[in-house]
Amino acid sequence: MKATSTLASFFLVLATLSVTAQTLVNVSGAVWKTGDRQPLSGVHVYVPGHQTGAVTNEAGFYTLTARAKDSLTIVFSYVGYEAVTRTIFPVNNQTVDIYMTPGQTLTEVSIKSQSSRQKDSDNAQLSRVEIPIAQLNKIPALLGEKDVLKVIQLLPGVQKGSEGNAGIYVRGGGPDQNLITVDEAVVYNPSHLLGFFSVFNGDALKSVELTKGGFPARYGGRLSSVIEMGMKEGDKNHLHGTGSLGLIASRFTLEGPLKKGGASFLVSARQCYLGLLTQLVSPGPESGIPSRSGFSDYNAKLSFNLGPRNQLYLSGYTGADQLTSQRTANGRALESGLGWGNSTGTLHWTHRFSNRVSGHTAAVFSQYRMRVSNEDVFTTTGSNNPVFRLDYLSSIRDFTLKHDLDVYAGSKHQLRFGFQVTAHRFTPSAVVSAVSASETSNLSTVAEPVNVLESGAYAEDFWQPTSRWRIQAGLRLSHFYHKNAQYLRPEPRLAVAYKLPADWTLKGAYAQMNQYVHMLSSTGIGLPTDLWVPTTDRVKPQQSEQFAFGVVKDVNADIALTVEGYHKSMTNNISYKEGASFLLPASITTNEKSRWEDNVTAGKGWSYGAEVMLQKKTGRFSGWLGYTLSWTQWQFADLNGGRKFFPRYDRRHDFSIVGIYELSQRITLSGTWVYGTGQALTVPLSRYSVSANNLDHSNPTASPFTDTRNVKDYGDKNSFRAEPYHRLDLNLQYHVRRKSRESIWELSVYNAYNRQNPFYYSLEGKVETANKPSKSVLYRYSLFPVVPTVSYTFKF
Repeated sequence: MKATSTLASFFLVLATLSVTAQTLVNVSGAVWKTGDRQPLSGVHVYVPGHQTGAVTNEAGFYTLTARAKDSLTIVFSYVGYEAVTRTIFPVNNQTVDIYMTPGQTLTEVSIKSQSSRQKDSDNAQLSRVEIPIAQLNKIPALLGEKDVLKVIQLLPGVQKGSEGNAGIYVRGGGPDQNLITVDEAVVYNPSHLLGFFSVFNGDALKSVELTKGGFPARYGGRLSSVIEMGMKEGDKNHLHGTGSLGLIASRFTLEGPLKKGGASFLVSARQCYLGLLTQLVSPGPESGIPSRSGFSDYNAKLSFNLGPRNQLYLSGYTGADQLTSQRTANGRALESGLGWGNSTGTLHWTHRFSNRVSGHTAAVFSQYRMRVSNEDVFTTTGSNNPVFRLDYLSSIRDFTLKHDLDVYAGSKHQLRFGFQVTAHRFTPSAVVSAVSASETSNLSTVAEPVNVLESGAYAEDFWQPTSRWRIQAGLRLSHFYHKNAQYLRPEPRLAVAYKLPADWTLKGAYAQMNQYVHMLSSTGIGLPTDLWVPTTDRVKPQQSEQFAFGVVKDVNADIALTVEGYHKSMTNNISYKEGASFLLPASITTNEKSRWEDNVTAGKGWSYGAEVMLQKKTGRFSGWLGYTLSWTQWQFADLNGGRKFFPRYDRRHDFSIVGIYELSQRITLSGTWVYGTGQALTVPLSRYSVSANNLDHSNPTASPFTDTRNVKDYGDKNSFRAEPYHRLDLNLQYHVRRKSRESIWELSVYNAYNRQNPFYYSLEGKVETANKPSKSVLYRYSLFPVVPTVSYTFKF
């Protein structure tokens, strides 16, 4: 017994010596792209077999802590790039900077292995999807215009809008409940050409990430999703560019060094020439068809490496749409127009205080403007008929200051703190003026700006107590100030992941969100005429509470399966009252003005469902399968008699398939197929005529006359379900490479089997024979038949 005790003590001493012989190593550094030295954010840095790791931040910095005895092997993994492995000796506080090269998944004889990438089951984050830019550029697009929002619509949990529309509806939320940012600047209306295209030029983007649940505490201000887009930084060593000629638009991007290895620039422009086509086919000013239409947008970015610890960039975007039509009335030339546009600017500074602490400070500007104008002639008995002009202006302008601090507190804790302050200025107005024809040039629009202040502070901790548990907990405190009211709301956040054997992981998340800005929409599809308004003393902040749970399985090194369920409740959603709109005309004879709050009503909503995604990010064949089963309901006291109803973007089933196949080094094939339950719409269910006898009160001796009017019966709100939507898109790319130059010819077919998907419905009379009265028929109108497109892209 004594010998056994002595032997046990001996092995205990050996184990203790073995543990103490291991060195706790702190490793930090930055990850750059080979060639142009762009920082890479989102790179997974981990130690195989140690269950420890980190992810690079926006500036490409990382820090990790691990135990090692003789050496330490570190793997750097990023989708679309060749994995890098480094072996170091266990010396504390080491700096390891890495350059990563974009990987060619296809060669003439073999496919490179991507087995060293971090597994999806190792990530604690739930409901977050990263879209590789390389895949974005290969997916079929309407009229050849690559559109990141259309690609996001193909993901589970994201419902599509109407035909061709780039609207985003995430887990039962409206288009205003998505926080869409470019280099941290908010984009309030992300659409061109009434939503057929988005404002984001794919040639200028570096990264796209969608978060639809399990929100970290650093995110706030919206209920449904966060869509983060980062602009590319210019090549710091070589000058090169890319351009494209399409059916309705062309674009060009140029980037290069300002100081080789230290500073760079990127400029990108896109111009739509659809207006030239509409002028050629327009039947004339009497038709009222838009005679001039189109859009343009511009991106620019300056990047500076100010030594090993400092980085600075200045980026900006501006874009505008204009739809104008002319007509004649009573010999007068009249004009109607709709114009809107976004502008953003970001000054961002990143500083690494030490190997464990880095900070990010940004000053951000964002503005959205929209204007509607219409002229008409009021016929009178006099010779000088007055011209009525409607001028409607809506704008929102933001100035934001934000700061984030990353603290790596050892191998088990990664902390993040920060604050954000935004000064909003809202300018909603609408004025109708009546003047003589000679005074039309003196018309003006009255605007009454509303200034409010929105702020938030947060703290979050990514904690890894054991090799199997990962916990991300945080708290955000949001504050909103209006001259008549202010609100202070706590927002707890929690995400938990437990790793099971065989690369299975269970995940769960909870989040409370508050939204202090609202979009009033009469259609629910996010048109430019929608009105952005702030929270006031009469309109409360929107609030949501979301529970999400799921399971993740890494099928192999390249394929991951994700299954998620969620339940979200929303309060203080706002909508127009029945018959109300954004037009709030001032009285011509008095100074009385209506407040937009008079036209709105508040309600609540629920959304719940399940999502499945099978994704392959790398390899010769890549893509994903996605399926969503969901229910969304709203309830407003002043709508639909107080009864619950389905909003128009409620879809019971939503299915998508995306496939990309590298047939050879020259040929790339891709295709998408989508299916969705029809939208819930309010359409006339029947119509009938009502007749009444009336008197002409201006002439007491006149005989009574019969007044007949057609009346339509609509039934309950959104009680009609449109036909299912489905569509197949195909794409073929042919690459020609000559040294440093590349040409790409692209043939795409939108709606390949010519599905007549419903765009809108109309109840109209139909006369079958001369002896039978007309009957009411519900007609379905479609927008896009099969649309083939050829485009050409060049790179140098």
